[in-house]
Amino acid sequence: MEKQQKKHLVIGILAHVDAGKTTLSESILFETGKIRNLGRVDNGNAYLDTDHMEKERGITIFSKMATFDLQDIAVSLLDTPGHVDFSAEMEKTLSVLDYAILVVNGADGVQGHTETLWKLLQRYGVPVFIFVNKMDQPGTDKDNLLEDLKKHFGAAAVDFTEAGKYSMSEELKENIAMCDDRIMEKYLEKGELDPKDVRNLIWDRKLFPVYFGSALKNFGVKEFLEGIHTFTEIPMYPSVLGGKVFKIAKDDSDRRLTYIKITGGEIKVRDELLPGEKVSEIRIYSGEKYVNADTAEAGMVCTLLGISGLKTGDSVGCEPKGKDPSLKPVLDYKVESPDVDDLELYRKLDTLADEFPELHISWDKNLKEIHVHLMGEVQIEIIKRVVKERLGVELQFGESRILYLETIDDAVEGVGHFEPLRHYAEAHILIEPLPRGSGLKFRSDCKTDDLAINWQRLVLTHLREKEHVGVLTGSPVTDIRFTLVAGKAHLKHTEGGDFREATYRAVRQGLMKAVNVLLEPYYAFTLELPQEYVGRAMTDLSNMNGHFDPPEINGETSTITGTAPVSAMRDYHKEVMVYTKGRGHIFLRFSGYDRCHNAEEVIEKRGYNPEEDILNPSSSVFCAHGSGFIVPFDQVESYMHVESPLKLEGEVEKRDFEADVAKLQRSAEAKSDDKKYKTGGHYIGDQELEDIFIRTFGPIKNRAKEVNISSARTIRAKEKEENKAANRRDQKTPEKKKEYLLVDGYNIIFAWDELNELAKSNLDAARGKLQDILSNYAGYTGKEVIVVFDAYRVQGHQVEQTRYHNIYVVFTREAMTADEYIEEETHELKKQYSVTVATSDKVVQVITWGAGAVLLSARNLKDEVDRVVNTVRKEHLNDSAPGSRIGTRLEIPKTNE
Repeated sequence: MEKQQKKHLVIGILAHVDAGKTTLSESILFETGKIRNLGRVDNGNAYLDTDHMEKERGITIFSKMATFDLQDIAVSLLDTPGHVDFSAEMEKTLSVLDYAILVVNGADGVQGHTETLWKLLQRYGVPVFIFVNKMDQPGTDKDNLLEDLKKHFGAAAVDFTEAGKYSMSEELKENIAMCDDRIMEKYLEKGELDPKDVRNLIWDRKLFPVYFGSALKNFGVKEFLEGIHTFTEIPMYPSVLGGKVFKIAKDDSDRRLTYIKITGGEIKVRDELLPGEKVSEIRIYSGEKYVNADTAEAGMVCTLLGISGLKTGDSVGCEPKGKDPSLKPVLDYKVESPDVDDLELYRKLDTLADEFPELHISWDKNLKEIHVHLMGEVQIEIIKRVVKERLGVELQFGESRILYLETIDDAVEGVGHFEPLRHYAEAHILIEPLPRGSGLKFRSDCKTDDLAINWQRLVLTHLREKEHVGVLTGSPVTDIRFTLVAGKAHLKHTEGGDFREATYRAVRQGLMKAVNVLLEPYYAFTLELPQEYVGRAMTDLSNMNGHFDPPEINGETSTITGTAPVSAMRDYHKEVMVYTKGRGHIFLRFSGYDRCHNAEEVIEKRGYNPEEDILNPSSSVFCAHGSGFIVPFDQVESYMHVESPLKLEGEVEKRDFEADVAKLQRSAEAKSDDKKYKTGGHYIGDQELEDIFIRTFGPIKNRAKEVNISSARTIRAKEKEENKAANRRDQKTPEKKKEYLLVDGYNIIFAWDELNELAKSNLDAARGKLQDILSNYAGYTGKEVIVVFDAYRVQGHQVEQTRYHNIYVVFTREAMTADEYIEEETHELKKQYSVTVATSDKVVQVITWGAGAVLLSARNLKDEVDRVVNTVRKEHLNDSAPGSRIGTRLEIPKTNE
């Protein structure tokens, strides 16, 4: 008889600091029989606050785990830090949660950090149960609190207090049904709700049950646990091995513990997870204690010993790579110690890097200093204690610096060439700005006839592997998409390292030409203070370049919300406490990066010279007369071997200039090698080159130093308006927008009967037939067709884009679905073109509709294709008839019909 798999759930508990999260954990463990006595945070005897620093401070610093049985379900409860300084520790757990419990302080309502937690749960797609705590305190009002929840989290936050295991009130049923149109139709038809439908709504994050109670007085907790048991779904897992690492720690014997959730198959002791690394021990922790296990099955959270090659965020087996953390430190500190020299200190601190990856411990080669990234003062104190106790070293922190980022304002093409003797590689990279918070994206739009697919993949690998820095302050770049558009390799001389050099130089060369933008981190703030201090607060916020809404007045208290630069806000909480005499409070949360309010000042203070950064060269290396010579970034286009496939907006035609340069270069080479241009290795005189350049382009400018100041934006805006006005005068009719059709490949294949039948026996053939059909359709309609196929479960796969006849075929990267790719492309293409998306996936349709694109269902697309085929056949027959027009016949590629 087959062994029945036990039901497992992983539930995380999250809250703003002092909301009573750890107290609720204690109450849950008490109600389920895991502990006999309720511990208290203030007394230092809480079951999950096991570290002595947590007991001293009365806060959770490190995420902890407890296990208990909820009737027939084995639950792993992950308790996370509530203090904002330890948000990165909390975020690590979100990728492994099945459900989350969000604790809200009933005395204060939804606070600043609570909103941050909500957005993170939304980002990771975690279903949420809300527990409003401290309802025993005077002044708490259930109705007002529920309205506050709906204001911040939406109407899907529904009061489940009266939801019994087998019955619900009619009012509750109506509130639930209103969360989904399909459920509403079923409810109106039958007058009842299917419990499975309720569970599905919660799992799909369309419904968020709300419970009220007091963890300290232990009321409402039993009903809350019954609700979790009744309204949760047990996830299904594949039989093949999968796992997600979310934490690295050390036990009392300094042995490395790898915390992992099993998302498929099982792991046994002595299994070889990595080459040469076998699992020596499996532990199931609950508080300070643990039990050993021989096997950990899917759905469980456990710790592995004997594995040293896995880090936080790593995936095992079939588990796709997850999201990169969104909460990152914004302050940089210099670190030193009176006990050891800097190099020895760096080696010691590096041993903590796996446990605390958010610290980003680094060695600055130029300054010969150690730097760490931190969230705030409380975290500094904790790190000092950890290092002193673990490593026996006293740490000293210097003054904090803001972590800036850089991006660009307009698209630019970067070119790089690397050709010393017996080496060869050339790369052309399109560098485009993306919306704030997008990060870096990479793709290829290069024909395989021009550059083989293996070289294209190598270029994409090199784009990803390096932290590219900007040219204003040397800070990392972000919100940019890099697209390989052209390149060239040599059959004999090209090696892998050649494309690394060409790629790095292409990126740098493009950044040197671009209009660069300095970004700084911003806080979103909520400032609560008595009314008499509102004027002072608004003056302060204006002086700090903050943006805020008009104050909301509630009795004698006013609330101001808005955003302001971290550089101005980081110590403001101290001022608030002083001038409000302790009656004011400010809540801060990181809201992302935006344009720096004092960019010129920061750039001047940093004093970064991009042309002196030898680790990030923008020049290219060419070969002549058996030796290499260097060409500076602003002259490199004239030497390139591959013609650019791009014509960017506002780009000046360079053909005449390049012809003049080539002519003069040949003339100079014929005269003598003695007249080489010494600093750059050129074969023409510097004055001749400068004259030609000025004659063609106008005066030479160093655009690397341009910053997005208001005057520059005003001039550029005025020029664009003048160009638009001139175009309007010249054109009698508006130019029709280019049309794009994005197709969710597998969705269409499985929706069309004919292709679905073919896919059952040969999926490749079904893909090919769909591509042929769409190629015919594109040939007649003139639309640019992009068909997207999921490859998100292919380990290590990167975005692969190829040209099939007259259409583009895209296979997504690992951990990226076709939905995500289509969403991104729709967002970008919609800015300039008309976009239609063909899919029957409801989620994609909603996203597409929100982006303003046209929708086609699978059936609509089939009808449209059939219409085109019939039209083509009619035209073909008419053109073939006697007396028909000549020269209008359309040749259509033959399909497999």
